Amino acid sequence: MTYLKTRLPEVKVFKDPVHRYVHVSDQIIWDLIATKEFQRLRRIHQLGTTSLTFHGAEHSRFNHSLGVYEITRHIVEGTFANEIQWDNEERLVALCAALLHDLGHGPFSHAFEKVFSTDHEHYTMAIITGNTEVRTVLERAGTHFPEKVAAVINKTYQNQTLVKLISSQIDADRMDYLLRDAYYTGVSYGNFDMERIMRVMRPSPDGNGVIIKASGMHAVEDYIVSRYQMYQQVYFHPVSRSAEVLLWKILERARNLHERDYHFAQTPVQLLPFLNRDVSLEEYITLDDTVLMYFFFDMAT
Repeated sequence: MTYLKTRLPEVKVFKDPVHRYVHVSDQIIWDLIATKEFQRLRRIHQLGTTSLTFHGAEHSRFNHSLGVYEITRHIVEGTFANEIQWDNEERLVALCAALLHDLGHGPFSHAFEKVFSTDHEHYTMAIITGNTEVRTVLERAGTHFPEKVAAVINKTYQNQTLVKLISSQIDADRMDYLLRDAYYTGVSYGNFDMERIMRVMRPSPDGNGVIIKASGMHAVEDYIVSRYQMYQQVYFHPVSRSAEVLLWKILERARNLHERDYHFAQTPVQLLPFLNRDVSLEEYITLDDTVLMYFFFDMAT
């Protein structure tokens, strides 16, 4: 497929506070970033209610997704380049999966999932394989290319080394969100030597995962401690958690009132499918943090 081999006339870059630059040279990645489903991630906060505690934490899933893509690109095209002979299709499956791994997150992410029993990974795969702009772009690389990308998210892709790069205990996802969340919250707990970890990463000999050289043990220990401290000091901060509980209660109250045929002064149109427990993919995609905050504000006034 020619689209698999199509490169941009020149490398595009996004200036990034964590990785300095995010590099894009493949046409398919550039086109995916431009889709409405990916652009929606600009309106989904990475840390939900945490910005009420750490006021700088206003970053989005869009920022984070670009960061995960950049780390994965660095590993696939750099660290593992001499270890694995990636064919171009598999290289792009890895990059596309990294970029799109959080595509299905709803507003306020995990708090929203708790109330309405949604699963962001399910919706991520649905967006990749459904009637969306994202699927249209992916199909240009091959009829079954969207399903291959979705299989990485579902952890069923045949090349488990590729899966583990994006979802494991030391993966591109976790490495980016620790560094990014530390940067935007203004804390130092999440900082660790990512460059060192990437230098000592290797594909496992059985081709079924990722291993770390023994010489990188201390960098990994530092990463583990950083992750523990971020959970204790940021993700589980009592003020952030209490705000999350309030969010649950607001949504639960709205659902209970709706079930009793209560007439809201301002009908929460985009929320009705969730209240009715009958949500289409198109309806799911229309909801984001800004829409939900509008309804909160409107109901409060």
